[in-house]
Amino acid sequence: MKRKPLYGRATRRRAGPSILDGQMPADLSFSLEDNEPSLFVLGWRRTKAFASRHDRSLPAAAAVLISLALVGGWWFLHPGPAPLTQFDIDNAVKYTLSNTPPGPAETTLAAATVGPSVVRVDGFLSPEHAAEAAKAAAKLAPRDHVRRPPPPKASDGKEADKTKQAKDESPDSTGTGVVIDDKGDILTNLHVIHSTDRWVVTFADGTKSEATVVNVQPENDLAVIRTRTQPDDLKPATLASTANLFPGDTVVAVGFPFGIGPSVSSGVVAGLKREFDDPEDHDKPTLTNLIQFTAPVNPGNSGGPLVNRDGEVVGIVTAIYNPTGQRVFAGMAFAVPIENAAKAVGNNPL
Repeated sequence: MKRKPLYGRATRRRAGPSILDGQMPADLSFSLEDNEPSLFVLGWRRTKAFASRHDRSLPAAAAVLISLALVGGWWFLHPGPAPLTQFDIDNAVKYTLSNTPPGPAETTLAAATVGPSVVRVDGFLSPEHAAEAAKAAAKLAPRDHVRRPPPPKASDGKEADKTKQAKDESPDSTGTGVVIDDKGDILTNLHVIHSTDRWVVTFADGTKSEATVVNVQPENDLAVIRTRTQPDDLKPATLASTANLFPGDTVVAVGFPFGIGPSVSSGVVAGLKREFDDPEDHDKPTLTNLIQFTAPVNPGNSGGPLVNRDGEVVGIVTAIYNPTGQRVFAGMAFAVPIENAAKAVGNNPL
């Protein structure tokens, strides 16, 4: 039995353009455009897709970003120091100089440097030489120390002990010396020791030792004595040539004026290559090539060091000049250059 067709063959007229023909009604196109997702929705979808594809690496990347953000924030809130300019450096130097207390004076340092090498030289006269010394004193009085009359001759042993004790307590002369080597050699003036026959040296640490004469140099009024014992920490002075010494340079004298000391005085070099004649003894040779200086010195300073600003010995104090005849400082003093003084030891290290 023949089946009936479901559709007839009659053609139907199209009412308008269809989607299959590639033509879209205007109202339909407008409706599709109105239904497109927004940029925010598209971004969110893409972000979710990206997160789903990188779900393992995203936590690490997020941690790195958070760390960088924290570090950047800290640096922003705590910026580093600004670079220094020359203006900042100049201000810092000015502030430091204005707020730093001044250091010790150069004369203080010079005295402290030579101080451990300065000694006191006390001379004693034995009773048996008292008469001879009295005659010598009548003819030639020492310039820089006071002579005491000799004690009376002892009548018995007890009186002799008392005399010896008194002699030990009161030296017949007092001067100054300076240690110049490790053997305990001491430079001093000849006139400090010439009127006595026994000498006791007191070192800077207070220890004492008897000394003997090693050499004399009458033309420069110098003598070298050597102690029998020396302190373990004996410190010889540093000697310096006078070639670099000029008038106006600062100098310091250390000694025992009138037996008081060690005492320090300072002044300047007043002149070089000076000459000096002892007004009390015209038989003594004229001292030449002397350093004239203005540091106050008095009897007892004789034989002491004259040092430069570095504490180096440039001369040995030897005489003062006072036109009134009084044995006190009147503004003019003299020292033997260390070159001449070093020759008294037997050689010239300079």
